[in-house]
Parts: sequence; structure tokens; C-alpha cells
Amino acid sequence: MISIRQRREIRATEVSEDFPAQEEDVKLENKLPSGCTSRRLWKILSLTIGGTIALCIGLLTSVYLATLHENDLWFSNIKEVEREISFRTECGLYYSYYKQMLQAPTVVQGFHGLIYDNKTESMKTINLLQRMNIYQEVFLSILYRVLPIQKYLEPVYFYIYTLFGLQAIYVTALYITSWLLSGTWLSGLLAAFWYVTNRIDTTRVEFTIPLRENWALPFFAIQIAAITYFLRPNLQPLSERLTLLAIFISTFLFSLTWQFNQFMMLMQALVLFTLDSLDMLPAVKATWLYGIQITSLLLVCILQFFNSMILGSLLISFNLSVFIARKLQKNLKTGSFLNRLGKLLLHLFMVLCLTLFLNNIIKKILNLKSDEHIFKFLKAKFGLGATRDFDANLYLCEEAFGLLPFNTFGRLSDTLLFYAYVFVLSITVTVAFVVAFHNLSDSTNQQSVGKTEKGTVNLKPETAYNLIHTILFGFLALSTMRMKYLWTSHMCVFASFGLCSPEIWELLLKSVHLYNPKRVSYFFHTTFFCLFFSSRMMDELSELREFYDPDTVELMNWINSNTPRKAVFAGSMQLLAGVKLCTGRTLTNHPHYEDSSLRERTRAVYQIYAKRAPEEVHALLRSFGTDYVILEDSICYERRHRRGCRLRDLLDIANGHNASLGTLVTATGAGQGRGERGALGPQCHIKQSSSAFSSFV
Repeated sequence: MISIRQRREIRATEVSEDFPAQEEDVKLENKLPSGCTSRRLWKILSLTIGGTIALCIGLLTSVYLATLHENDLWFSNIKEVEREISFRTECGLYYSYYKQMLQAPTVVQGFHGLIYDNKTESMKTINLLQRMNIYQEVFLSILYRVLPIQKYLEPVYFYIYTLFGLQAIYVTALYITSWLLSGTWLSGLLAAFWYVTNRIDTTRVEFTIPLRENWALPFFAIQIAAITYFLRPNLQPLSERLTLLAIFISTFLFSLTWQFNQFMMLMQALVLFTLDSLDMLPAVKATWLYGIQITSLLLVCILQFFNSMILGSLLISFNLSVFIARKLQKNLKTGSFLNRLGKLLLHLFMVLCLTLFLNNIIKKILNLKSDEHIFKFLKAKFGLGATRDFDANLYLCEEAFGLLPFNTFGRLSDTLLFYAYVFVLSITVTVAFVVAFHNLSDSTNQQSVGKTEKGTVNLKPETAYNLIHTILFGFLALSTMRMKYLWTSHMCVFASFGLCSPEIWELLLKSVHLYNPKRVSYFFHTTFFCLFFSSRMMDELSELREFYDPDTVELMNWINSNTPRKAVFAGSMQLLAGVKLCTGRTLTNHPHYEDSSLRERTRAVYQIYAKRAPEEVHALLRSFGTDYVILEDSICYERRHRRGCRLRDLLDIANGHNASLGTLVTATGAGQGRGERGALGPQCHIKQSSSAFSSFV
């Protein structure tokens, strides 16, 4: 085997003596260019093959999900009203604004209608661009107007195909992240394969298409891939600048498309803070990422007409607190182990106190109450005190906001994903503890981040980032089922990286004294192919169903045929979103629950199901200009939730009534005065279908 060594300078007097050695060096030089060329060609070939496979896998996933959507609803064959009804709850509300923009005579008039909207909330004019994250619907409607596709593609197909196209970007970004971590595109292929085979737990795009997370998560995945590359040491200045630009654009688009962006990026900021504090990440790179987060949020705040919920977010307060604490505590990373540990705990306490202080000050100045329901929910969820608050209990009783079901791990284990994830996680966590202890024990602090002395364990910054990322988002998913899609998709990336990374296998084999480069290669390729072909693909493409909801179709047709265009409708948040989309009628309330006044209004409208006097409920509804009320059998005779979690039970608790099983009054007879179930409770029996209609005079 030829080894290349560094040549020493040859003096003129030594030429004749060392002539044979010089001839040998010349031969070596002649062989070097061809070797370098071969390696360069192989690298180009690998990048080309890997990149092509990434694009193909992304497109195939997009087509697969679109086909599942078509097979499940027979979307191409059902009526337009049925297509719109298939966008359930808040999905229908978001799509209605896309439809509204297309129906406007001009784009300018469409913008004006969104900024001065008086149909989403009756008796009130609101700025939808400020209140909701609907810039994507605005952009898509303008794009549909501009492109010459109106004759060939219906607006609804342009909308859903765009979302399925974003899924191609999502899977490609996951593929690239795994590739960057492991150094081989086979890892990316395994990550994409696991994402598809665990579709039930990694995405819900095929049946909740317009949901904000389906717009945002592809950009979040791009951001993670870009950060993974950015954290690599010794990047060229141009590559670093381009990567920072990619991080900024993806962070901005992620923030613009999802109202919960600040909470996701707060978790990300905690990851950066942890790694920076433990010397696993260059401080200057962490500072760049903190700055990008703040800048992106402020730009979104400007576009959303200075939405106060963004300014009062914990993320901005936390990032500012980190900068302030750094200035106040400059010698954080020097001293002995105990000294540094004490400084670290003090630094953590200082950042926490500053964050809470700044956040409270900002909220008091802005008089911000939009996100208080989230903190009430968290307080009740983690047992920090019982609550009678209607909004908190409404969240607590929903399965999506409960703990992650145990059967999730059974499904993930069927494809071997969970076993692989636990295997890789246990190894990398052990390494992280060793590296963190080593960094804190290094009193001289002379070593650069990501490098250790010979013989010690090494953990790259990009690997450390993804490790803490998956742990924190794992805790989030375990506590709140709705957030599992953030974790499970990254789980595919992290598990595939570990199984296909020569470094992980090298570390494992060294620990049992079996290390050999050939053995590492053997273990790596064998494990990849065994896992790839032992996992089973879900046979779903052959299942054909059809959308069928005649009661709701009848309701929408009745409203269109028998009510004035300016009629105001009251009812449940979920159903009213469909009323807005299918009929264009004015609503009293809707599912976008991030506004305190809307939450109060919704609670007032829901009194139709509570033990309140008919006169009181009638007065409440008339104060919102209500003309029609929609009562739903699914609420009147609710069986989906247990006793105490039914909507009428939650209202009784919030109203201070005894909600025990012995005192609950059901809507089975005519209401007479106080204590009977609702002003309109008896009308649940008007019609044994999904809804009953009541007209107000």
C-alpha cells in the first residue's frame, strides 16, 4: 500500500546522494494526480447519484400521498361542495381565504377584503393578515391568477398539488440531513423509506391538507438541513454565507406559515443554548442562529401588521436574555470543573430569570393576552393546580393534546425504526455525556469545539445539535400527541444516520475491541440492506373509498338556498369553518383560537348547550347579530368523550354548576327557566341528522 508523506526540502549538495530517493518521489508524484482525479470523479458520481435519488424519492412520496388522498375520497369524482367539506375544521377556514382571493375582482380588492374583513367574526372588522398565517393562500391565489393554467387545472387541484409538492421538498430535506450527518446517501434513502413506511405517525397531510403545519414543516426540515451543514467546521466563507442565507429564508418562511412557530423555535434556541454552554458548539455560530431567529420573527411581525403575540413571544425574550447574560458573565468557560459547573448553573438561572422578567414587561406594555390559554393549559396538564377554565379544559379533553399513546411505539417498532432509534440514541447520548464532562473539565479550554485529543471520544457539532434536537422534541411529542410529527420525522433521520455512519460503528466496535476498518464497512452495509429489505411497505394503494357525508352536504345546500347572503350563523367552531367555506355566510366564531376576545365569544356562543336561562342565551346570541343557530346531534348526544369531558360538562364546570354525574341535565325535554339544559336544547330533537336549524327574529 502506497502512503504519501510530506516531502522535505532537498539541498543542492544532497541531490547526487539522494538521487534514487528523488526518482522514487517523482514516481509518487506521477501516481498522485490520477489517484486524486479518481477520488474526485467518484465523489462527483456519488453526489450525482445521491442527488438524483433524493429528487426521485421526494417526487415519488408526493405522488404516493396524492394517490392516497384520491383513493380515500375519490376526490376527482365528488361534487365541489363535497370537496370543500372534506377540508374539516380549521382547514376549511384557511382554504376559504384562498377561495375568497380568487373570487375577488382584482388582487387589490382581495387584499382589501382580507385586511378589512367583517364576515369571519360578526359585528366586528378584523385584519385577517394580522390575525392568521394565511400569506401562503394569498401567494397561491396570485400565482394561480398569473399562470396560464386556469383552463387546465381547477383552483382546488392547484392548491392541494402545491401542498403535496411541498411534501417532496420535505422528504428531500430529511434525506439530505441524514446524508450530511452520515456521509453517505444510503442513509438518506433509509430515512426517506422509514418516513413513508411510518406515514401514519410521520405525517397527516393527505387528510388535513390546508393545516398550517403541512405548509411549515417542509421549511423547518430545510432549516435543519442547512443548520446541520452550517455547523460543520472549516467551511469556506462563501459556503458559510450561502448557508446562512438558506437558514434565514427557511426560518422566515417557517415563521410566516405557522402560528406555533415561536414555540418550535424556542425549543431550537434551547438546543443551541445547551450546546453553547457545554462547549459543543462554536459561540459565534450560535450567535448567528439566535440573530436569524429574532430577525425572522420581527420581519413576520411587520408583515402581520405588528402582531402583538409575536412581540410577546418567549423566544424573543429568551434570545435577548442569552445575549445580556453573556455580557454580564464573560468568563463562563474558564476554571476547574466545579467552578465551571457553578458558573453554568448561575448562567442558566440568570437567563431564566431575565426571560421571565422581559416577557412579563413586554406583555404588560402590549397588554397581551392572546397566548394565556396555552399557559393555563400547560399548568393544568402538568398538575400545577386544578382549573375551571373552559379553554384549558377544552384542550385537556382532546386526545390530540394528551400524552402520546403507547401503541405509537408498537407501530414504529413494526418497521424497526424505534429499535434502531433507541440503539443510536443510547450510543450518542453516552458519547455526549463523555464529551460534555471532558469539555467542562478542561480548565485551559484551548481545544477547538468539535475536536478532542487523540484517544478521546469525539462528537461533531452537527451531530450534537441533532442529538439534543431529537431529545427535546421527543419530550414535546411524549407530552402532547399533536407534536409527534416533529419528532417522528426527525427520528427517521437520526436512526438512519446512526445505522449508516461509519463513526458510530467504529465507536461501538472499539468499545468491544473488535475495531477494524473492513469490519466497519461490513457492518454498515449489511445493517443497511437488512433493514431496508426487512421492513414491509404498507399496501394501501389498492384500498378505494369514497367521501360520504350527506347530512353536511344537505346543511350547506339548505343554507345556500334558504338564507340571505348576509345572514349570521352561530354554532360549533368546527362546523362554522365549513359554513364559511361552502356558503360565504358571516360567522359568530371560528376555529382559529389564538385571540382572547374570540375565545370569550366562543364560550358565549356555546352557552346554547349549557344550563342557562333561554333569555340569557338569546341575549348573548343577539349581541353577536346571530340570525341562525346550528345545533349538532354529535354535541347534544356526545359519546366521543367521557363524562366530564363532554362540551356541556365543560360549560357546567366553567359556569360553576355541579357537573357530577348525578346532577347533569340532558337535553331530553322542554327547557323551563334556569337549571334546564340550554335555551335551544330541545331543538336537538327537531331532526335526527348532523344538525338542526333555529332562526332568530
